[in-house]
Amino acid sequence: MSGVLDGVRVVEFDAIGPAPFCAMMLAHHGASVVRIARPGGQPDMLDAGEHDLLLRNRLNIALDLKAPADLAHAHALIRAADILIEGYRPGVMERFGLGPDACFADNPRLVYGRVTGYGQSGPLAQQPGHDINFLALSGALHAMGEPDRPPAPPLNLVADFAGGSLMLAFGVVAAHLQAVRTGRGQVVDAAMIDGTAVLMALVCGWRNAGMWSAGRGDNLIDGAAPFYRCYATRDHRFLAAGAIEPRFYAAFRRALGLTDPLFDEQMDRARWPAMREQIAAVIAGRTLAEWQPAIDDPEACLSPVLSIEETPFHPHLAARRVFEHDGAAVTPSAAPRFFGGTGVSSPSARSLSERVAAWPVSEDLRARLLAGAEGRADPGV
Repeated sequence: MSGVLDGVRVVEFDAIGPAPFCAMMLAHHGASVVRIARPGGQPDMLDAGEHDLLLRNRLNIALDLKAPADLAHAHALIRAADILIEGYRPGVMERFGLGPDACFADNPRLVYGRVTGYGQSGPLAQQPGHDINFLALSGALHAMGEPDRPPAPPLNLVADFAGGSLMLAFGVVAAHLQAVRTGRGQVVDAAMIDGTAVLMALVCGWRNAGMWSAGRGDNLIDGAAPFYRCYATRDHRFLAAGAIEPRFYAAFRRALGLTDPLFDEQMDRARWPAMREQIAAVIAGRTLAEWQPAIDDPEACLSPVLSIEETPFHPHLAARRVFEHDGAAVTPSAAPRFFGGTGVSSPSARSLSERVAAWPVSEDLRARLLAGAEGRADPGV
């Protein structure tokens, strides 16, 4: 089965986090991705080796971009590519002789995707950082966590992957569509701090309307609302509640047996502390398993907080095969899904020779691609 990006060729320059996640997304949906690795690879603390799921479904080649022969191989791949992805600080690719101007000279229709923390311009453009730093400056981190504790970082899901990888993926695919029409590529500047700020659009709108407090843990969706937060069960597990609309709030009350008139005025914020306290006591009276009948109420909006080990076996996730598991490894499946067209491809199901043949390059370079692919275990889709 071919994917929606079948026939699209992508060159990815070795980086951590956002760039490989974007390339993984493109590869999931049919793009042929060649990853150019630097000598030395990733830092040991970040290198998961054959278990690095972000690097699945690639052709891999190690190139020393300071060596003329290897630099020539990089240019050859770029001439054959539709999209280039790089995640270095501004100026690094230019120092290798692989900046946008040089690459457009090789390939005018190339889409040149750049993902950085602070973007290609501005006072912080050259400053290093990580997800937590971009969250901090964007205003997102300030809104996360308990009111009397430091802000809680949401793993690296928000700035790195949502604000960086997915914005880059959207940008390069959109620019590729234009390049197909016009024959001209362009640079996509995906800054994680920009993307994270865009993700705050709903909260900013509420703030502008006077509906959002600057205080952490004082708002509808940040844990203040008694019907939108997590509670501990008797066996030290957690139950997540998300019953915002009146209809679902009514079902939530029924499921938990909340008959006290205290709960009659759902949006009376003065009542929220007492409501939270009483709900916490109720939920703490049973184990997570004993709360299953309440969870099964389709309108109560109650969910168990599952671990990575548990989630592949949840009936809904199992039915949709959201995760693949072999008894040891847990692997997220491709998303989103497509129906009525070509569907989702399985690049790992293609033979190695087919994957290499997709690149119109010299036999010498194809041999290097083949050797790089054979030298690395690929966890597949």
